[in-house]
Amino acid sequence: MGEVKLVSVGTLKKGSGIVIEGVACTVIDTKTSRPGKHGHAKVNLMAVGMIDGKKRNLVMPGHDNVPVPIIDKRNAQVLSVTDTLANVMDSETYETFDLVIPEELQGTVAEGQLVVYWVILDDRVLKQIKGEA
Repeated sequence: MGEVKLVSVGTLKKGSGIVIEGVACTVIDTKTSRPGKHGHAKVNLMAVGMIDGKKRNLVMPGHDNVPVPIIDKRNAQVLSVTDTLANVMDSETYETFDLVIPEELQGTVAEGQLVVYWVILDDRVLKQIKGEA
């Protein structure tokens, strides 16, 4: 698993990152129930996968710690484009690899462009076009 840090689930807000079932997600809603006579406050958290877009639900005591993905934002240069794949080279490590071009960027990614990609857990995701190299 990629880089994560542990954070108390009670401190997460809408838009925060969280790892549920080994998948990096973004919190879309949180509800905290009041503690009962002998219990703890419970947090009911709804999140959507950053890569797969699936909704996930998590219910747990508010003082428990959960893993939060550390998102590494990196730059790369596009070497070639084939259908929905872009072969890119990292600007710092010079490593070359393929990135899937997201639907909203298809048709706009071209050779020689600088792009921003995120490393989330073990996945690399193309996020935006920066401009010409």
